[in-house]
This record gives sequence, structure tokens and C-alpha cells, in this order.
Amino acid sequence: MKKVSLTTEQLVTLLLSRDEKGFNYLYDNYSPAFYGVIFRIVNYEEEANEVLQDTFVKIWNSITSFDQNKGTLYTWMLNIARNSAIDRLKSKSFQNDLQNQSIPDFVDDNKSLSTEQKHEFNEVEKLVNTLKSDYRILINKAYFGGFTQEEIAEELGIPLGTVKTRTRAALLELKNVLRDFQFVILFFILK
Repeated sequence: MKKVSLTTEQLVTLLLSRDEKGFNYLYDNYSPAFYGVIFRIVNYEEEANEVLQDTFVKIWNSITSFDQNKGTLYTWMLNIARNSAIDRLKSKSFQNDLQNQSIPDFVDDNKSLSTEQKHEFNEVEKLVNTLKSDYRILINKAYFGGFTQEEIAEELGIPLGTVKTRTRAALLELKNVLRDFQFVILFFILK
């Protein structure tokens, strides 16, 4: 099955006409990026999934308020996701859930979801920061910022093909940096 690719204008048109294909495309193409942003804010998988669903409902219900003259569709939707996650953090029910969670559950959740992932994220982030700046910008936007390649091209004002080529080169460079990093660790372990 061939993957369908829609322009921002086509997607907005489908959403405005309440076309289910538009919603499915929206969910399939944007949910991973939104989930990553939401999870970093709420730090709980179940909460992040709930906020993600709320985000898509809000996008669906408020698509008529999107104004392309004020920003990109992706940025508008990302703001909805962020604000929904922040609202969830501030909610009384979320605070009550945290207070009612038993200490062992709290420790286990944070150890498996938070501390370990934060440590791994920090290590990867350190390696990314060793890349030259144009590679670092692309990796940060694509993998940590959740931007699509189209959004990166639009934001940086460069052709989509250039974004794809540079992203591939950046990933190859990151792979080399990671291999060197693993070699250094192995050297110290065997020493």
C-alpha cells in the first residue's frame, strides 16, 4: 500500500470538511511527535496517552481557528499539545493522582520511565552536541523537537531534498560518533 502524502493546505482542507481521511492522516503522521513532547512534560505513559487523545480532539474541534498567516499548522498543533500537557499537570486530578500514588509505585515509575530515560536522553544529547552545527540543528529539530522534514525545510528556508540529504549525513556522522564513543567505553572496561 502506497503511503499518501498531503500538503499542509490539503490536510487543512480535509480537516475543515470533517473528512475522516484527514483525521487519520493527521493522527498517523503527527502522533509520534506530539506524544514525545507530551511525555516529556507529564512523564507518565498513561497520562501522556490521555493528553494525546485530548490534543487530537482539540485540533479536530478548533481547526477553524487555525490561521496560516500567524504560523504553520505544525506549530499551531504543537502548541495545542504542549498547552494540553501543561494543563493536565496543573489539574487537581493529576495532583491528586500523584499524592495518592504509593511510594513504591512512584519510585518504580520514575526509575523506569523517568530517570533511566533522562539519563539515556542526556547521553544522546551530549553526542549530538559534538556534531557540527547544521547537523546538530537538523537532528535536534527532527528527533528532539518532533518536526517533520517538511516543517524543517519550511522553517530553515531550504529545499526539502537538502533537508533529507543533510539529515542522512547527520545520522551517519552521529553513527560514527556513537561507534567511537562505544570504542572508548570498551577500552576503559577492558583496561
